[in-house]
Amino acid sequence: MNRKFKKLVVFLSTLIVLFPLLIAGCATTPPKDISNLCEIFYEKDDWYDAAADARDKWGVPIHVPMAMMYQESSFRHDALPPRDYVFFGLIPWGRVSSAYGYSQAKTPTWSDYMRETNNSGADRDDFEDAIDFMGWFIYKSQKVNGISKWDAYAQYLNYHEGWGGYKRRSYDRKPWLKKVASKVKARSLRYATQLKTCEEDLQKGWFMKLFS
Repeated sequence: MNRKFKKLVVFLSTLIVLFPLLIAGCATTPPKDISNLCEIFYEKDDWYDAAADARDKWGVPIHVPMAMMYQESSFRHDALPPRDYVFFGLIPWGRVSSAYGYSQAKTPTWSDYMRETNNSGADRDDFEDAIDFMGWFIYKSQKVNGISKWDAYAQYLNYHEGWGGYKRRSYDRKPWLKKVASKVKARSLRYATQLKTCEEDLQKGWFMKLFS
C-alpha cells in the first residue's frame, strides 16, 4: 500500500508540473507567416474549412475577410484595442472601444450578429465564429449600402465606420483611414493571387492528401 501511495504521489506531482505546459501548448497562436494566405491555411488546416463555409454561406470571397482580419488583429485570438488614458494621458483608463478577438468586433455589433444568425454561443476569440461574423458583416454591407462583396476597400470602410458612418461619408474626414483601406485592398489582391495557387490542394480531404 505504501509503495502504491508513493507512485500516486509521484504521478500527481508530475501532472501538476506538466499541466501548465500542456495548457500553454494548447494556446491559440497566430500563424507564423501571415503574409501568405496559403501558408496560413496550411498551418491552420481547419481555418480554410471555416473560411470556405463563410464563403458558401454569405457569398463572400475568402481573401476579403482574411485581409480585413489581418488588418484588425494580425490573427491574434485575444487582440484588444489600445488603452484609453486620462489625466493628461498619464493614467490608463480602460480601452478605447469594446472591440475584441480575431475580428475586433464591438460588443453591440457582435450581439446583433448572434441574434440575427441564432448563433448565441459564438465567441469572438474563436476563428470559425469570427470569420462567419465577418462574412455576415460583408453580406450586410452589400445589402445596406450596395457595396460589392469583392470591394475590399469600401468593405473595410464600412467595417471601420459602420453602415451609418459610411453613408455619411465619415471616412472623408479621416485620410489615414483611407490609406489603411487601400492597404487592405492591396493585401486582399495578394491573398487572392496566392489562394489560386493552393486552393485545389486545400480542398482535398485528409485522406487524399496522404497520396498527394
